[in-house]
Amino acid sequence: MSPDAAPFPPELLEKLRTIGLRLDRAGRFWHQGDEVTHPRLRQALLRWLDVADDGRDVVRLDDKRYAYVDVEDAHLRATSARWDGDRAIVVLDDGSEEELDYDSLATGPDRALYCRVRGGRLRCRLTTAAYYILAERVIETPNGFALRAAGALHPIPPGGSGAVGDAARPG
Repeated sequence: MSPDAAPFPPELLEKLRTIGLRLDRAGRFWHQGDEVTHPRLRQALLRWLDVADDGRDVVRLDDKRYAYVDVEDAHLRATSARWDGDRAIVVLDDGSEEELDYDSLATGPDRALYCRVRGGRLRCRLTTAAYYILAERVIETPNGFALRAAGALHPIPPGGSGAVGDAARPG
């Protein structure tokens, strides 16, 4: 067998990638109905989260080694935030930090705030703690609510609920 040949037929490989992994709304991983409780394994799974080229959610080690994961709500949660001058930094539940993608902010169907992280690849739900830090600079405009940050005013469009007025309150 050549080194480039796939060790398994594609249909078997696809079946092997479906391992019964689920990420619930609270950020808990479940494997075949049992919660993943080991802290380092959970942290690794959060860091491995990605989206495959076909749009399916995965935990990915590299281009060839990945497994599918059912994501109930958002891939990650912003557990806190802080202001660095006029720039917002969010702390994610995978332990990483990044500047908020201001133009990706939106409210969800449950009035929670969401944004995109990791270069726009993943969905992130802002927890109440992160929300209250950002809310310091949320203002009401004639068109709804907006975040004043990074030298600009960033509208916060409504999500599935369509309730723009509710965007300023945590879900």
